[in-house]
Amino acid sequence: MNIVIFGANGPTGRQVTEQALTEGHTVTAVTRHPADFPLSHPSVRVRGADVLDPVAVERAVEGQEAVISVLGTPYTRDPVSVYSDGITHITQAMTKHGVRRLVCVSSTVLFDVPAPGETFFFRKVLEPLIARTVGRTVYDDMRRMERIVCDSGRAWTVIRPAGLFDAEAVSDYRVATSRLPGRFTSRADLGDALLREATGDLHPRAFVDVRTTEGVPRILDVIRKEAFGGRK
Repeated sequence: MNIVIFGANGPTGRQVTEQALTEGHTVTAVTRHPADFPLSHPSVRVRGADVLDPVAVERAVEGQEAVISVLGTPYTRDPVSVYSDGITHITQAMTKHGVRRLVCVSSTVLFDVPAPGETFFFRKVLEPLIARTVGRTVYDDMRRMERIVCDSGRAWTVIRPAGLFDAEAVSDYRVATSRLPGRFTSRADLGDALLREATGDLHPRAFVDVRTTEGVPRILDVIRKEAFGGRK
């Protein structure tokens, strides 16, 4: 299957690219910094492009059978538009070239329900602080992105992971169309879920939670490492 991955040079983008290549797919890896892309394989084509450039996005989408977007940006107080502007260009290019399958990443906090089984401090203090203050402009733009995806006319799935961390292998993770208990999603599991959706149409026109249940880190360690790095 021909798959284009936007944000391919981020930690999750590299995961899903490597997994797709292992399964025999042909990947177009889109990154603003192609010289820094670490993966080399006969079935990967690295394309230097900015998702904010509609002409470059259109060229990357042409000839593909599925699109995976794992765009990411650091938390900031400044307005954010990379998610909504990027997905606008992606969906427009998909419509022009007749590409139907789209899978992209947002966040579990967009379910807008309390985390099941969580402590009072996490539900009432920590998560609201991150979602409504520290990361407000990022999550606002993720919401705009999701609305654009829903109105795109594509066969879309939005995956909403929890706190991301690195793991060596895919685990027996959980998937649901409602918010799951637990605080973390490994990038290996997220990459696998993205690939399963892109190639299998498991949850068309749905918002999907992915949750890792084994080998998860401490929450303060993840916040310290991930929250301000924009690592998707």
